[in-house]
Amino acid sequence: MNETKPNTWWQRLSVGLKRTSSSIGGAIADLVSKRKLDAATIDELEEVLIRADLGLAAAGRIADAIRRERYDKEATPDEVKRILAAEVEKVLASTARPLALAGARPAVILVVGVNGSGKTTTIGKLAAKFRQEGRKVVLAAGDTFRAAAIDQLKIWGARTGATVIAREPGADSAGLAFDALNAARAEGADVLLIDTAGRLQNKAALMGELEKVVRVLKKVDATVPHAVLLVLDATVGQNALSQVEEFSKTAGVTGLAMTKLDGTARGGILVAIAEKYRLPVHFIGVGEGVEDLEPFAARDFSRAIAGLDG
Repeated sequence: MNETKPNTWWQRLSVGLKRTSSSIGGAIADLVSKRKLDAATIDELEEVLIRADLGLAAAGRIADAIRRERYDKEATPDEVKRILAAEVEKVLASTARPLALAGARPAVILVVGVNGSGKTTTIGKLAAKFRQEGRKVVLAAGDTFRAAAIDQLKIWGARTGATVIAREPGADSAGLAFDALNAARAEGADVLLIDTAGRLQNKAALMGELEKVVRVLKKVDATVPHAVLLVLDATVGQNALSQVEEFSKTAGVTGLAMTKLDGTARGGILVAIAEKYRLPVHFIGVGEGVEDLEPFAARDFSRAIAGLDG
């Protein structure tokens, strides 16, 4: 087996969605190779899609499309996969939108998500991308409860040439966000990325803290944050839906980044999220490197999840 890292984005994405595409592709091959697509077979295919976390609505829509196009006819696995990819792309197409920076300086991006979702790493990767574009970036280490998160952000700051505003562990995160916004304005920064805590174990305290951060930022400038980016871990499957719900209520999520599409991920959940919430999906991440976070492309994702070639 070739252990070298896939070198194109498409290859990395295909590997990242391997768990989902293998389970769907294997089931399609088993079901359609031996018989015509009768009602029972299509129902079984629909169940496979639900188990792959695509959600009831999307699975039903895909099953309906297969009925319309191939009912009671023989079909190859690739024909069914193409129908699947086309229907998934329809769901995702309207959500694939770039993260547009506000005209204001600095553009303030509040980054939220549970601990372990890849939030701080995603901030570092975004800082690297913005710096490559020649933008002046400030990072606020607002996850003040985790010394490791503060240290990690300082490392990304040193690596990318971004200014880092940090305090001692346990400091007030809203106060830090306030100081960071004033520092970013004084510096003439183009972008301020604010990390936040993600301790869902105590949901009420976490959400109260997030509300306070937003409230304090608005005292400096009523228009901020300009974007609230929710980072989701693709390995958690159905739990990601409740995370979108909780963080949207509290922080007014404006867009998503999905990380950890690393081959163990349950990437189908992004389809269910898109179907239910219609939030923009700005980025997907397939690994640890800066090059492993890319703008979301609906067609690529849809074909990769169906196990088709690029």
